[in-house]
Amino acid sequence: MNNEAKSEWKLGMFVIIGLFLFVATIYFVGKTRNLFGSTFTLHAQFKSVSGLKVGNNVRFAGINIGTIDNIQLITDTCVVVDMIVKSELQKFIKTDATASIGSEGLMGDKVLTIYPGTQAKSMIRENGYLASRSALEMEDIMRSVKTSVDNAGIITGQLAQFTFKMNNGKGALSKLITDEEFSNSLKGTLTNLQTSSGEFAKFTQKMNNGKGTLSKLMSDETLGNKLDSTISNLQTGTKGLSDNMEAAKHNILLRGFFKNKKKEEDKKAADLKKLQDLKKKVDSLPVNDSTRVK
Repeated sequence: MNNEAKSEWKLGMFVIIGLFLFVATIYFVGKTRNLFGSTFTLHAQFKSVSGLKVGNNVRFAGINIGTIDNIQLITDTCVVVDMIVKSELQKFIKTDATASIGSEGLMGDKVLTIYPGTQAKSMIRENGYLASRSALEMEDIMRSVKTSVDNAGIITGQLAQFTFKMNNGKGALSKLITDEEFSNSLKGTLTNLQTSSGEFAKFTQKMNNGKGTLSKLMSDETLGNKLDSTISNLQTGTKGLSDNMEAAKHNILLRGFFKNKKKEEDKKAADLKKLQDLKKKVDSLPVNDSTRVK
């Protein structure tokens, strides 16, 4: 009897534990699938669901508010996703809300995220459709990573070439680092440039302080006026001299002198023209043994 009682007690404990686990499972599954609360249904249309499965979570503002109830392939470019969402959150989802498929972490399960619309829009109704956003595919991420890796390879290759040229003394920068003579020459150039800039600074300082004729010419208004007056006088004197020479040409005593001088100039010009005409005729003759000028 003791053995039978012990067996019955064990069997009873096993049944009780089994029932407890069954009830707990029903409770957690029902809580996850919103079986014990008020819910409503929403739909979203995608070109690709990117691995989304029935039972995956639906999130809104980072909170799980429902689950995926059904995924139906309509055409080769259209997939409709049905989701069950808690009714208490319906007032926060507007008619211009959008849905997007993402991942829980880099390699986690897929999740459908609902983004709220504008407050001015009305609340979405039962069996309403959400506008969809294109999902970010893992293939796109890997393609972007591959491009980044390729670019890094190109950069490291170019950096290797640069360091090789630097180590082998090629290029001005390498000479600047390794060639002592070039470095000394550059240092001398910089020193001369510094000296020149110092001298120029002294020059500008003297100019600004009014020292020297050039500075006075630029800054002294009285000296400038005197210079203008001198130039005007020179122009007036030059014009007067020109007028006097013109008057001398018509003077009775000097008229013969200027006429003889003009005749000599005309004669020289005529002789020069005759020589030029003669040279042109000689150059135009054919060159052979009988006509060659000896």
